[in-house]
Amino acid sequence: MGVPAFFRWLSRKYPSIIVNCVEEKAKECNGVKAPIDTSKPNPNEVEFDNLYLDMNGIIHPCTHPEDKPAPKNEDEMMVAIFEYIDRIFNIVRPRRLLYMAIDGVAPRAKMNQQRSRRFRASKEGMEAAEEKQKIRQEILAKGGILPPEEVKERFDSNCITPGTEFMDNLAKCLRYYIADRLNSDPGWKNLTVILSDASAPGEGEHKIMDYIRRQRAQPNHDPNTHHCLCGADADLIMLGLATHEPNFTIIREEFKPNKPKPCGLCNQMGHEVKDCQGLPREKQGKHDQFADSLPIAEQEFIFIRLCVLREYLERELTMASLPFTFDFERSVDDWVFMCFFVGNDFLPHLPSLEIREGAIDRLVNIYKNVVHKTGGYLTESGFVNLQRVQMIMLAVGEVEDSIFKKRKDDDDNFKRRQKEKRKRMKRDQPSFIPGGQFSPQALGNRSSPQAISNPRQAAFEMRMHDRQNSTTSSSPNTSLTSDGSPSLAGGIKRKAEDSDSEPEPEDNIRLWETGWKQRYYKNKFDVDASDEKFRRKVVQSYVEGLCWVLRYYYQGCASWNWYYPFHYAPFASDFEGIADMPSDFEKGSKPFKPLEQLMGVFPAASGNFLPPTWRKLMTDPESSIIDFYPEDFAIDLNGKKYAWQGVALLPFVDERRLRAALEEVYPDLTPEESRRNSLGGDVLFVGKHHPLCDFIVEQYKTKNTEPVDIPPELCYGIQGKLTLNENAVLPDQTVESPVPTLRDLAQNSAVSISFKDPQFDEDFVFKAIVLPGAKKPAPVLKPGDWEKTNNDGRPWRPQLGFNRDRKPVHLDQSAFRTLGHTMPRERGMPGMYANAVPLGTYGSPYARPLLSGQQQIPKLLSNLRPQESWRGPTPLFQQTPQR
Repeated sequence: MGVPAFFRWLSRKYPSIIVNCVEEKAKECNGVKAPIDTSKPNPNEVEFDNLYLDMNGIIHPCTHPEDKPAPKNEDEMMVAIFEYIDRIFNIVRPRRLLYMAIDGVAPRAKMNQQRSRRFRASKEGMEAAEEKQKIRQEILAKGGILPPEEVKERFDSNCITPGTEFMDNLAKCLRYYIADRLNSDPGWKNLTVILSDASAPGEGEHKIMDYIRRQRAQPNHDPNTHHCLCGADADLIMLGLATHEPNFTIIREEFKPNKPKPCGLCNQMGHEVKDCQGLPREKQGKHDQFADSLPIAEQEFIFIRLCVLREYLERELTMASLPFTFDFERSVDDWVFMCFFVGNDFLPHLPSLEIREGAIDRLVNIYKNVVHKTGGYLTESGFVNLQRVQMIMLAVGEVEDSIFKKRKDDDDNFKRRQKEKRKRMKRDQPSFIPGGQFSPQALGNRSSPQAISNPRQAAFEMRMHDRQNSTTSSSPNTSLTSDGSPSLAGGIKRKAEDSDSEPEPEDNIRLWETGWKQRYYKNKFDVDASDEKFRRKVVQSYVEGLCWVLRYYYQGCASWNWYYPFHYAPFASDFEGIADMPSDFEKGSKPFKPLEQLMGVFPAASGNFLPPTWRKLMTDPESSIIDFYPEDFAIDLNGKKYAWQGVALLPFVDERRLRAALEEVYPDLTPEESRRNSLGGDVLFVGKHHPLCDFIVEQYKTKNTEPVDIPPELCYGIQGKLTLNENAVLPDQTVESPVPTLRDLAQNSAVSISFKDPQFDEDFVFKAIVLPGAKKPAPVLKPGDWEKTNNDGRPWRPQLGFNRDRKPVHLDQSAFRTLGHTMPRERGMPGMYANAVPLGTYGSPYARPLLSGQQQIPKLLSNLRPQESWRGPTPLFQQTPQR
């Protein structure tokens, strides 16, 4: 979800929700890795029932990774996705259900954000390629050394959108992968697998939530099911809380900032493309044995325990002396609703609410102060009480002016500190740093120091370099011509001291000065702030958006056609009189078809994924919708520093005009394109050992074309309708591999069938409550966990695994001595296991040579008793902590 810094804020405020994953690694013997038996107990000391994969969070890092070389072709991408799923499965080890959900056609409200992202990605990709080529030519012209340019087509990540051939191939590959694992992996033996590919409409995480909601409403659902959801989006935390399931955990990659990346031109570490100088590659290791190995650390995973977050929220949201009965579940729903104001995928955040400035804490404090007057909660099962929301927003509006002024003061103070830091670093910078073989080396370098070769020549070059620098610096006002000779045309003015600071974008709004509202509406909406009718229209659209988003999270998509028709949000002080605004949505709306969505979100540069006649509508000057596809567009930084934080000012797509233009080219679709343009559904897979397998096989034998209900006793209480699948995986039939490097499944015993969730009336309301029979998890937090730091003031560290009584493994003194003697000395490894012999041992430099019959007593430890003299210093983990 579009909430930058939300997870960082959450993990810092509630640190105990984070648990480091324990992962069993595959053992290797003679170069062959032995597969891990995932049927064994989970090493995290917790057993999960259901694992849900938000597949787009897996597809993107596998197809265009940021921290390692990209796959060479589509087949390698598919294998990388398989390996990623295997790794997640090995960590979580679900026992009942694996649900894979790929993003399908999204609601219209989401398509605006998708359109902005794809236009930006296309524009930035083309600009980066042009800049890279320009720098390459400049370096080669100066005599720099660069590896030959790889001739390969740039991977356009925009193809990860429903309706493309790539997504169609991905669905085939995943069907093959599931069948292979059900046949060969013991951990998949009794597992039910559901695949919801890109042909099924809806965002991946919301298809998962819709499945959970509908299963919860069934009488056979187990209220103590332990769910685990894999995904990196911040909105998964809110979605997990919205289910009110007591056992809900999220697994995601641990974010590590500033990871090293190789230069895109010379493939060397330590600099970016813009700073590349085309220097020859330094030798890695004595014999250049590390030349092809990048220092890539394997990505680690963490668990986010929502049951612990609920403990934190219960302590924070509990209020005494309320005029109504306190209900913790309702207050959690209100907390989720208030998080929408700081940003989401469907609405821009309010100008006065920035998550980095503690906006959520401010909203919670106002909420706790105002709730006594509201007479109840803000929301109920996904429906908003606008009269109570108005009281909260007007309370925020009263402090908007002070928020803007404080933001300006904080920004000025930050710039002043940065300026002082730059001056300090410039002052402390050494005047000369030797290069080449005399250049400083980083501590802990894996290669051993090299012998100095030809020191006389190296010293001569250093003197000449130093002389040139001194000559240049002695006459700073003398400009040089192209051949290096001094110019008589006059000097160049010296730069100001703070000229190294980046240019600030002009801010015409100046929210910290009087008249900010007038300037905001004039600049952003091109209307006068006194135009009450227009301001009310903006506020009404925003209020509709708040109601739509909450309904989307708790009940499903209220309307596939609704969207917020502005680029900017109103102010909190404008939310006056919203109690009477309508918040109903049209019923019976339908999603776009996949190729129609591609026309709505793709720029013209990605038109190669569309049929030729459809593509022409994006580029032909005579096209009736050519204005939907601008070649260039403005990005409003809107008070931010970086372009990715700004607002892309793209025209909104008019659905009626788009459909009218597409009616003329629909007859040009081939049968294959028509198939990709149709909406599909979910597919259920089981292996031969699953209790449901024989029931499904019987449906195929009898050729029953009518939907049948799943017997819940055969499938862990899962309910829904089953229908025969045209392209089914069937027992004793070969499953062909869509990846040439992988074998066909000649002895298949898995079976697949179409699956549909239980259906309800359109007016049905899913209750946002804890189900009867659900057991509250044992409390995890201790009194010290409420503090920002614990452990006697030492920084907080996440625990390892789910058992907080786990004893950490440690080495005693004899193990340290063994490591000190056996670690290879030529690698020069720094740290605890260095080449130095531990103190107090017979190899210590402080030990005297022994005489016959004399006990060994180190000189510096002579006051100890002889029988204790073999001991070294007390290890850190045995020392008594000092208060």
